Amino acid sequence: MAAHDSKLERLPARKDRFATTHWSMVISAGGPRAAEAGRALAVLCENYWFPVYAFVRRAGHSAEDAQDLTQEFFVRLLDKHFLAVADRNKGRFRTFLLTAVKRFLANEYDRLQAKKRGGGQTIVSLDGLEARYCQEPADTLTPERIFERQWALTLLDQVLARLQAEMAADGKAALFDALKGHLTGSQAVSYATTAAGLRMTEGAVKVAAHRLRRRYRELLREEIAQTVASPDEIEEEVRYRFTCLSLRA
Repeated sequence: MAAHDSKLERLPARKDRFATTHWSMVISAGGPRAAEAGRALAVLCENYWFPVYAFVRRAGHSAEDAQDLTQEFFVRLLDKHFLAVADRNKGRFRTFLLTAVKRFLANEYDRLQAKKRGGGQTIVSLDGLEARYCQEPADTLTPERIFERQWALTLLDQVLARLQAEMAADGKAALFDALKGHLTGSQAVSYATTAAGLRMTEGAVKVAAHRLRRRYRELLREEIAQTVASPDEIEEEVRYRFTCLSLRA
């Protein structure tokens, strides 16, 4: 990511809306809200299944076993009994998820091996799972670190996808495609060249890029808010994201 992201603007936490975010809803679920919290948990699991798969693979399991284990883990996680034990002591969703998958691997691997392969419930799509994992650089990251790195990358993918969808809905898909490199740090084309290609002035392109970065930061915080229990934790999670992206052996 580009260096300018390290100076993210501090935006209002919008505490009046925070109570409806996914993880805070899950950990405060009870009574009539249980079904709604269950749906919120399902969304979180759908969004963050790949860091779990990467953890299981790096822990030494084969691609085939890792697929089975990941699938079974999410079946267990989404079991109706989970909401009865979720509470604010679980902290951030990423911390809870990592702890849960570690316990699952320690306790359930032998039992899962005894089941007929493919006979369980399908929770996440496994298409392209191993191909995506193989794109990871050949390094010696621990399972925990690869989980954290993939968590951060998954988060950024979600933010970029939301931003792209917003721009497309506003009829600005071409502008997004031209400027997204300024968000990711991969932009090699100057503003002047970009402006010429878009038939805009250089000044207008710089303004558009500034607005795009600002909206990107807003969406980043919104996505992070879905995975923490308190708005006070958002800024710390933003900093954590940059730490994860720099992880090496």
